[in-house]
Amino acid sequence: MDWDYLTAHGAWLGAGVLGLLVGSFLNVVIHRLPLMLQRQWARECADFSGQPVPDDAPAFNLLVPRSRCPHCQHPIAWHQNLPLLSFALQGGRCAHCQGRIGWRYPLVEALTGALFAAVAAQHGAHWGTLAWLGFVTALLALAFIDWDTTLLPDDITLPLLWAGLLAAAVGWSGTALPAAVWGAVVGYLTLWSVYWAFKLATGKEGMGYGDFKLLAALGAWFGWQALIPMLLLASLLGAVVGIALKLSTGLREGGYIPFGPFLAFAGLTALLLGPDTLLRWAGL
Repeated sequence: MDWDYLTAHGAWLGAGVLGLLVGSFLNVVIHRLPLMLQRQWARECADFSGQPVPDDAPAFNLLVPRSRCPHCQHPIAWHQNLPLLSFALQGGRCAHCQGRIGWRYPLVEALTGALFAAVAAQHGAHWGTLAWLGFVTALLALAFIDWDTTLLPDDITLPLLWAGLLAAAVGWSGTALPAAVWGAVVGYLTLWSVYWAFKLATGKEGMGYGDFKLLAALGAWFGWQALIPMLLLASLLGAVVGIALKLSTGLREGGYIPFGPFLAFAGLTALLLGPDTLLRWAGL
């Protein structure tokens, strides 16, 4: 038996299983991190205004309390929380109250597992592969959080940015460090300029500062050359989805859609197909 064959195939299979587990935890992050930030902001506002800040609230973070059914609040046992398997065996329902479990949970698990396997198959057993798996994890979390809440938390965007610069510095991303640094700078300033041009012209805010940081992070991972095709792809997809939602009356109040999920999609596309492919598509 060819050892290299086993190693290569074991890498993507093991990464796929790891992705399922990470996807299960991502569901917790997507749900809880915005709530944690809102509670933190409420405490800071109360402290700033001189109001008493309650200190007897039960612990709430990514680990505590245990996951519970959103319908009956019954704690979910470990064997009821196996990625994909538990959802299938329970027929997509809570084992305690038979309430329906949303399709978002298995979708995130399956998507994470598939992307982890694809990255491992593409890059093989290499330290850089771990860096790209972290990249995938961050983008998925940001995409779903932004779609739900229009928030792109600094807790994820800034570490993603610094990790991209570090990966370039040690040669894990395949992007030269100068290109990564300029990618971060140009990425941030590009959407910052669009934001201010739109605000001066209309008096409204067309996007949030989190979008600046996310594009800066993508520039750090892929270099400044990939910014234009990623922006074009994200803008095109955002326009298509926006038109579809408008025609189906699915737009939220205010008629807006967050831009972060489409930037994340462009970043994942650049990872799987390569930034050179996006450059050719854009005719650059």
